[in-house]
Amino acid sequence: MLSDSLMRGDSMGLTANDIVQLPVMETSAVKTGKGLLDGKQVEWVSVIEGPVENFVRKNEFVLSTGMGCEEHPEKLEQFVLDVIKSGASLLGIATGRYVFNIPDRIISLAAQHQFIIVEMPWEVRFGDVLQSVLQEINKEKQGQRNQAEEVRKQLISSVLHDKGLAEMTALVYRQIEMPVAVQSEGGNIRCHSCFDEAESALFESSASNQQSRFPASIGIGDDHPLYHHMELGFLKKRPCYRLAIQNNHKIQGYLLFQPEIGQPLTWFMLNVLEHALTAFALHFAKENAVEMAEIRLKDTYVLDLVKSDQPTGTQSAKAGLLGYDLSLPYTCLVGKISYKNQVDFRNDNPANSSLQSLNFNLQKEITNAGAVLNRRTMATFEDGEVIIFLEDSEELYYKAANQFLDIVERRLYAFLPILDISWGAGKHEEGIDCFKESYEEAKTALEIGRKQHGSGGRTFFEDTRINRLLMNFASDEAIVQIVSQTVSPLIAYDNKRKTDLIRTFLAYNQHKGNVSQTARSLNLHRQSLLHRLRTIESLTQLSLVDPDDLFLLELSVRLWMMQKIE
Repeated sequence: MLSDSLMRGDSMGLTANDIVQLPVMETSAVKTGKGLLDGKQVEWVSVIEGPVENFVRKNEFVLSTGMGCEEHPEKLEQFVLDVIKSGASLLGIATGRYVFNIPDRIISLAAQHQFIIVEMPWEVRFGDVLQSVLQEINKEKQGQRNQAEEVRKQLISSVLHDKGLAEMTALVYRQIEMPVAVQSEGGNIRCHSCFDEAESALFESSASNQQSRFPASIGIGDDHPLYHHMELGFLKKRPCYRLAIQNNHKIQGYLLFQPEIGQPLTWFMLNVLEHALTAFALHFAKENAVEMAEIRLKDTYVLDLVKSDQPTGTQSAKAGLLGYDLSLPYTCLVGKISYKNQVDFRNDNPANSSLQSLNFNLQKEITNAGAVLNRRTMATFEDGEVIIFLEDSEELYYKAANQFLDIVERRLYAFLPILDISWGAGKHEEGIDCFKESYEEAKTALEIGRKQHGSGGRTFFEDTRINRLLMNFASDEAIVQIVSQTVSPLIAYDNKRKTDLIRTFLAYNQHKGNVSQTARSLNLHRQSLLHRLRTIESLTQLSLVDPDDLFLLELSVRLWMMQKIE
């Protein structure tokens, strides 16, 4: 169990009152600021004479003999004022050699600025004071280190025992005593302590530069390693700070915390936040590992389902354990992944990182799209091929599939813009025996679509009837010979003259022989188009106004485009 001070997250540390209570300070007297002793933190001690300049830092106990000011009280007054402005906690002045009595004007100056001055007899050696104070500072620092180490152990234990983010966040809150929230990479609040959830999701990053990142009121020095990773922002115009939770150099979320106005950030608080980042990163890594293991199980199951000739009763039973319902009607979607450009991944994260896994991100987007449309999904990914079963209804077969793919592609392309995915879709009838059949239909639609239109399109099996009809007799030797004789002259001419007679014919046929419309669609002059059409007739020995010749040419081109006949 943690001590009471640990559970409260006490963080004031060594105070001015602790200093004046030391045995070495027994003969010293507090001249001003007695009411401030408990509220002044002391982090260091130093001896200084003469100009203060930047040699004194905030929360320091300053010792001085007043040397050089014995005949110039105005110098002593300026010295005390400089110490006050430096942010020191208190000033000890040794009297009896250079300064016999602290002047009333110095006492009034310190009282006016609410500053503590201690009068010390000349017999008290500064070396003894330095030794005693430094021992107390080191003892306090060690206590804070031990306290932070206890917090670290508690946080790691919470991760190992699956206590959850809420308990971990509450523990951090008890230590630093300021609102804390854990935010996902997408901006959603996973959990919080004393944060308004709606407000914490509205974190606005500040555009201020490094020098003005943090108000002086929070009392943070740039010597803590965490300082350079803190991002200043605002929640409802109040300063708030954000730290990235990272694993394998990938941001998985953020830790938000919001001090009260004037509340200092001590080293202990920053150490606790640093340990919290480590613990939250471990928690997210554990979550991802569990999620990846579940994805692999589902991958294997769906893959077995589409490749089993005779599904077994075990598969039906296992479906329930994985959260699948095989009795529903589904649309099978098969996607082929390609890349728009050659990409060098040598400087990327390791290929086995779950966060960089294409499978992991695909499954995430598939699950998200299904949730948006309120439809069940089953999916697997293997060798650049995505297989998805999307719950559908008879009347919304096309619409639901397109809506689903729109959501998946929009989010996935935003994350990986180099991807290009072609899709084939097949309607699934009810019953476990139909999964393989609908997969094969979607696969056929995908292959036909890629051969006809290239990568990046969507093809539904029901729209490929003419293509499937052609495929059934495309292997006939007589047909192969006729198609080769018809199309080969056009291909040879295009390769030699760098023209596109086949595309010209397809456009002409699409516009039902309308020369003007065809010329506009191809961005050609009318006479140039007519010259191309005459060339097609000359090379194929077919007339474009003869219905039989036109049918033969269209059939030959279609078969050639399907790459069934060379």
